[in-house]
Formats: sequence, C-alpha cells, structure tokens
Amino acid sequence: MNKLKENAIAREIISISRVSKWYGQVIGLNDVTLNLQPGITGLLGPNGAGKSTMFKIITGQIKPGLGRVSVFNEPVWNNYSLWHRMGYCPEFDNFWSDLTGFKFVNFLAKLQGMPPAEARTKTEDALKLVDLIDVSMRKIKGYSKGMRQRLKVAQALVHDPDILILDEPLTGTDPIVKFALIELFQKLEAEGKTLVISSHVLEEVERITDNILLINKGRLLAEGKIAEIRNLIDKYPHNILIATADVKTLAKRLIREDYVLSISKQEHPKGIMVQTHQPENFYSEIAKIITEEGAEISQMTSTDDNLDAVFRYLVD
Repeated sequence: MNKLKENAIAREIISISRVSKWYGQVIGLNDVTLNLQPGITGLLGPNGAGKSTMFKIITGQIKPGLGRVSVFNEPVWNNYSLWHRMGYCPEFDNFWSDLTGFKFVNFLAKLQGMPPAEARTKTEDALKLVDLIDVSMRKIKGYSKGMRQRLKVAQALVHDPDILILDEPLTGTDPIVKFALIELFQKLEAEGKTLVISSHVLEEVERITDNILLINKGRLLAEGKIAEIRNLIDKYPHNILIATADVKTLAKRLIREDYVLSISKQEHPKGIMVQTHQPENFYSEIAKIITEEGAEISQMTSTDDNLDAVFRYLVD
C-alpha cells in the first residue's frame, strides 16, 4: 500500500460501505458508500431523504440491513466504547420538560461516567458555548424552539466528543442564534473535531461548509465540494451573470467565442446571462475581452455554483 493511500485511510473518521436499511417496504438507505475525513461535512437532502437514518446508523442506534459501518476503524454496532467519542443532536425533541436546562445536560454528563464536580463544570461550559447559561435554571417546558435547539447542541457537546452528529440543528433558530451556532461549529472544526451537519435548507449548508453530501430517496447522489460536483454535470451549461451597462458591446464580442452557447439580456441587474459549456475557457478569457472592449462591469457571478442548482440538476 502506498503512503498516500495509507494516510487517507488513517484520516478516515467515518466509513460506510454498501449500507442499506429498510423499514418494511420503505427504503431508508440504499447501497450507500462513503468515507468522511476530519472537518465539517454538510448532509443535504429533502425531508424523508434518509439523513436521520444515516445518522442513527453512524451513532449505533440502529443496525443496517446490509453493509458495514466503522468509526475510527472500529465497528459501530454494540461498540459502547465508541459512544463516548461521539455527540449526537437529534432532529426531534425528547426532553424531560420539567427538568431545568442545567439538570438535563448535567444528568447526561453523569451518564457519561463523569464524577459530580466534573459533570457540573462540563455542563456549565457546554451551556456557555450555546449561550444558555443565563436561563439554565429555567424549566425546559418554558424554552422557545431556538433555546431547545441550543440545549440539544449543549448535551451533544458536554462530554467533549471527537465527532459531532447534528441532525437539523439550525431549524427554528432566529438569524442571530443561527449565526452564533455556525460560528461555534466552525470553531469546533478548527479545534480538530469532525462534524456532520444535516439540513434541508440549501443556504444553511453553504454558510457552514462547502464539503457536502447530497442524498435523496435513500441514495447518495454526490459528494465533494460544491464547485467540483457542479463541474461533473457536463450535460448542463454553466450560467454566468455579468452586470454591465455595455450590454451590446460585450454581447457582440462574446457571442463570437466558440465556448459561448448563448447570451440573453438581463434587466435586474442590467447585464447579460452567458451560457457556456467550457467555463474554464470563459473565465480565463473574460478579463482580456472586457479590457479589449473597454467594457465596465459591476458584477460577475455564476448562478450555478450553488447547492440549489446542483441539487436540481442531480434529481432532474
């Protein structure tokens, strides 16, 4: 085995090999294979796509019908020692709502085997990370949806796990809380933790990471960087918006290039939409063309280098 392959295997945190899971006649996961390395991975898919099933299999809550799952090169199923190294934030609430936020997180810290003094300190630290320490003595039944989401993140963090599996953690949070949680996730990544974060909201995933998994109807459609995935979809032209007042001048010149398929006029913002099947040629030549034509542009963006477009193409 060469050194590159050895290093890649050594860095694999979560490995899933040909995993399938059925619920009666319903397919939860269908022949999924993937290897996750350190950092943040966004798991994207509509409701019912199989995201929660994948998370429950990774965390050892349910057993796959077929295939193998390992974490840190150890099998997950019935491997209790691995559970201490993973933190799990479920999608749905399952609190003892008459407990205070502090007592709930503290109880789960003690379940991890912490002595009382350590459990108290760790609980306070976790609640501070999610900005709930000021309301930690309030009963959970009085918490808002956003506060409950943060409490679920706190209990996943309290035992300082190496891996965090977070199922729709931003659902129901307001913009300020959402921003703070995203900052927290990125801080944890910088500290060397591995996070897998699911969402059905495209914009949320893009704000957290550009390393993504796309899943639909139990099947893994694609994995990698957003731009890399987009580049693999060759049958779709790239759409590039150029905002410019020199519409006619720039359009007349660009339409002569063999890598430009079509050009259409845009009103908001004023400019042109260019379709190309060779984006690398377009981007390497566009600066020279703009300079030669003396055109002024205020904006140039690809409307396809985002998760919305990528997902639409893949499920088409």
